[in-house]
Amino acid sequence: MAEALPATRLPPSGQTGAWLLAALMAALLFALVVATRPPLPASPGLARTLEGILLWQSLVPRAVTALLSGAALGLAGMLLQRVLRNPIADSSTLGIASGAQLALTVATAYAPALMAFWGEGVAFAGAIAAVMLVLGLSWRQRLDPMTVVLSGMVVSLICAAASAVVILARGEYVLSLFIWGAGSLNQQSWDAALALAPRLALSAIVAAALLRPLALLGLDDDMARSLGLALHAARFAVLAIAVWLAASVTAAVGVIGFVGLAAPALARELGARTPRQMLLAAPALGALLLSITDSVVQLLGSGFNDLAPTGAATALLGGPLLIWLMRRVPPALPPQVADLAPRSGGRAASLRALVPLAAAIAAIAALGLVVGMGPDGWQLATGPIFQDLLPFRGPRLAAAGCAGALLGAAGCLMQRLTANPLAGPEVLGVSAGGGVGLMLALTVLPASPFAMLAGVAGGSLVVLLVMLFFAARPGIGPQRLLLAGIAMGALCMALVSTALAQGDLRAYMLLVWLSGSTNRAGELEAWTGLIACVVLIAPILLAVRWLDLLPLGEAGSRSLGLPVAGSRLCLAAVAALMTAVASLLVGPLSLIGLIAPHLARMAGFPRARDQLLASVLIGGGVMIVADWLARIVAFPYQMPVGLFAALIGGPYLIWQLNRGGGRNG
Repeated sequence: MAEALPATRLPPSGQTGAWLLAALMAALLFALVVATRPPLPASPGLARTLEGILLWQSLVPRAVTALLSGAALGLAGMLLQRVLRNPIADSSTLGIASGAQLALTVATAYAPALMAFWGEGVAFAGAIAAVMLVLGLSWRQRLDPMTVVLSGMVVSLICAAASAVVILARGEYVLSLFIWGAGSLNQQSWDAALALAPRLALSAIVAAALLRPLALLGLDDDMARSLGLALHAARFAVLAIAVWLAASVTAAVGVIGFVGLAAPALARELGARTPRQMLLAAPALGALLLSITDSVVQLLGSGFNDLAPTGAATALLGGPLLIWLMRRVPPALPPQVADLAPRSGGRAASLRALVPLAAAIAAIAALGLVVGMGPDGWQLATGPIFQDLLPFRGPRLAAAGCAGALLGAAGCLMQRLTANPLAGPEVLGVSAGGGVGLMLALTVLPASPFAMLAGVAGGSLVVLLVMLFFAARPGIGPQRLLLAGIAMGALCMALVSTALAQGDLRAYMLLVWLSGSTNRAGELEAWTGLIACVVLIAPILLAVRWLDLLPLGEAGSRSLGLPVAGSRLCLAAVAALMTAVASLLVGPLSLIGLIAPHLARMAGFPRARDQLLASVLIGGGVMIVADWLARIVAFPYQMPVGLFAALIGGPYLIWQLNRGGGRNG
C-alpha cells in the first residue's frame, strides 16, 4: 500500500538542502533555548554552578532524549508501515501507544512495585496486546489499511476511556501519570537517554540484518512466499521490534504522537524508496522533527514552563498530516463496507414495527430501575427500597437513555448528510471537536451548564462543517472522508490533552467529561436530555424529505428541487446540538452514533423517517443497557457509562468491517 502511489520527489539538490536546513534549524533552536533561559535567583557564583547543573543534567539530556526518542519512533513507524504496507500506520494510529499508556496507568495505580521493577516490560505488554488485538480484528481483511486504522482508533478509544476510569478511581495518585503521559521530555538526569540509546542501536542493527525480508514484505504475499520468505515469521519479527521501540519510548517519556507517521512520510517526499534508504532517513528525520518541536515548546513557554507537553505538540501534527496522506488511500470503500450502505431495495418494516421495539426498550428501562446489586448480591428493589433508590437510578437512566437517543439521531443525520455508512459523531471527530469547545468555554467563560453546552455545541458544529466541506469535494470518497474524520479527531484530542496536562480544575472537569460518567446525573441532567430530545428530534421529522434526497448526491438532490446548501447547514447544526448535549451527558467515546443507524437499517428501516425513529429508540436502549452494566459490574463502584458504550460500539464497528470478509475477501 505504501508503494502503490508515487510520491512527489525532490531533486537531489533540493534533498540535500532540505536535510541541511532541518539540521541547522534543530541546532539553532536548541542554542536559542540555552541562550534565552531566564537568570537564576541566586548569587553570581551559585548561579553559575546551578546553571551548569541545569545545562548538563537537564537541557542537554533533554535534547539527547528528544533525538533518541524521535529516531526510535521514526524507525518504528518505518517498520510498521513497511510490514503492513500501510502509509498511515504508526504507534498512534494502531493503538500501540494507548495500550502501553493504559498498562502503565493500571500498574502505577494497582501494582507500583511492578513499575519499579520493570516499567518497560509493563509498557511492552500493553503495547503488544493492543497491536495484536488490532491485527486480529483486521486479519480477515488482509490487513486492509482503513480496517487496520479504524481498528486502531477503536482500541485507542477504549484504552483512553479505561485510563480515564483508573485515574478518576485513584484520584491525584495517578493524575500526574496522565500529565506525564502527554509526552513531557523534561529531564533531571541522563537516565532516559542511557536507557533508550542501547535499545535504538540494537533495533537498528537487527533491522539492518532484516533488509532483504523488509524488501520482500513490500511485495504481494504470494510473490514474497514464492521468493522464499517465511511471511508470518518475518512480519511478527519486524512487528516485535517496532512495538518494543515504541513501548520503550512510551515508558521513558510518555506518549509522543505521530512522529512515527511523519518521519517515513517526509523521508519518501525527500526521495527515499528502498528499505536501506528508509532505514537511514526515517530515524534521522524523526530525531530532527522531535528535537525541533521540543525546542519550540520550550521557547514559547514562560520561564521554566513549557508551552505544552512535547507529545501533545507533536500530536497537533497528526491531523494535518493524515489529511495530507489521504491521497494515498483509495477513495472507494472495500466491498464488505459498501454492503453496509443504505439500500432502497428489499422488504422494509412498517412504522408499526417500532411499537414492539419501543415496548422492549421500556421493559429494559424498567428492569434497570428495579434490578441491581446490593450488599448481599443481586437485589430486586420493590416498595420502600424502590422509592429510596428511584431518585438515584431514575435521573441517570433517563440521562443515559436520552443521550443515546440523541446520538442515534445525530448518527443517522450524519450518515445521510455525507452518504457514508460509517459516519458518526465519534468517527468523524465531531465529539472530539466538542471537547475543544468545552475546553475553550472553561477557559474564557464562567463555569456554568449553559456555557459548557454552548462550548461543546460550537466545537461540534465547526468540526461537522469541516467534514461536510470534505464530503462535498470531488473524489473524496467514503474511505478518505473517514480518514479526514480520524484526522480531525486526533487534532482535537491533542488540544484536549494539552489542557489535561495542565493538571488544574479545568483538566479535572475535562477528564470527567472524557470518561463519560453518569454517576452524578441528577434531575437537571435528566430534564436537559428530555427537553433536548423533544426540541431537536421532533423538528427533524418535518425534514425527512431532505434526508431521503441528500444521499443521492448534490446534483441529484438539486435536480429534485432540494436547497442543498441550506438543508445541509440546518441539519448539520441540529446534529451538532444533538452531539453536544449527548457528549455533555455521557462523554465522547460511546460510538452509539455509529451503531444505532446500522442496527435500525438491519432491522428493516431503510427510509429516512423510519430509520431516524428506530435509531433514536435503539440508541436509547443500548445506552440504558450500558448504564445498567456500568452500575453493577464493579459494585459498589460506579463505572462511566461511556466506557461500556464504547465496549459495545467498538466491537460492533469491527464486526461490520469484517462481516463480508468471507464473501469478498
